[in-house]
Amino acid sequence: MRVTGRRALLEVAAVLVPAGAVLLGEAPFAWSVPAALVACALLPLRHLWPPLGLLGGLWGLAGGLGWPPALVALYAMGRRCRHVPSLLPWLAAAVVAAVTPVLMTQDLAWNKIVLTFGFVGLYAGAPAVMGLLVSTRTRLTESLRQLERAREDALAASRDAARAQERSRIGREIHDAVGHHATLIAVGAAAIAASTGEDETRRGAEQLRGLAKRALAEMRAALGLLDGTEHAAGLAEITALVAGSRSAGVAVELEHRGDPVDVAPGTGRAAYRVVQESLTNAARHAPGARVRVLLHRQPAQLRVEVTNDRSPRVPDRAAAGGGAGLTGLTERVASVDGTLSAAPRPDGGFTVSATFPLVAAPAPRSAAPA
Repeated sequence: MRVTGRRALLEVAAVLVPAGAVLLGEAPFAWSVPAALVACALLPLRHLWPPLGLLGGLWGLAGGLGWPPALVALYAMGRRCRHVPSLLPWLAAAVVAAVTPVLMTQDLAWNKIVLTFGFVGLYAGAPAVMGLLVSTRTRLTESLRQLERAREDALAASRDAARAQERSRIGREIHDAVGHHATLIAVGAAAIAASTGEDETRRGAEQLRGLAKRALAEMRAALGLLDGTEHAAGLAEITALVAGSRSAGVAVELEHRGDPVDVAPGTGRAAYRVVQESLTNAARHAPGARVRVLLHRQPAQLRVEVTNDRSPRVPDRAAAGGGAGLTGLTERVASVDGTLSAAPRPDGGFTVSATFPLVAAPAPRSAAPA
């Protein structure tokens, strides 16, 4: 609204100021003032086509008082014109319209005729050149802005590429180092299970082998190195995760509420990591405490809550919550538009709660023929 009002005021000034200058001038002919005022009234036509403002003022130029509206029209033509050759015919028309009455009413020597043409040409060319310079400056400024934006985009792309390359390098190193040791642990556990005669030792070795293989699979999933035969951790794997913690000695209970709903893969992985990190923290900071895992499915959201009691083995302090692990967990939950809260309870326990908005998972694609 302010821009429209400002343009209206500028347009009124563009018409009234030349009209005032016309009225203050001395008319050489009886029709000079009406012709110049008509030229002022026709100035808004320059927005439809810039030469229209000048064509409407040629009669005023011939009358001697048409220069004020002609200056406005010529400046507008310079603003709209991108090439000087296309502007020259209109400048010539203005010069001819202004000089012809002088030559018809006065007997001038050839040198004065040349000076008249030169003066009128400069008088007509000045506003046109000024408009052309302003237009060129505007285009150059916009080009500089575009170049600056392109430069910033290129720098951002370069930084993203460098970060992606560094993450890829770190991922390869983690996969090579940790994967090697995890594989050795699994192989060693398998060897113990095959060579021992004690059932308890065999079960422990098999459990250790399963944990090593699962850790290796989850690491590969996190690094994007799955070959399609393994499955990334998701909501359906939480039951197995709880069972594994229970077999490792953690007193953990799993409760499901609500009807089963489709969950996007990213949301399922984030929910799995919430439970995994919370169980790890409970086992580390509150050994022997009872842990409850709640999966509450609602039509619009999924709530994951992991609560542990106060540890009977550490009675002098509340259960701690994971520090840097919870920081990374918060970022992971936020990446799928979820929210995470973690706080100690008044009874000395600890609660981690995450809420995820539910978006229907995409339908699986049909397998393409080999």
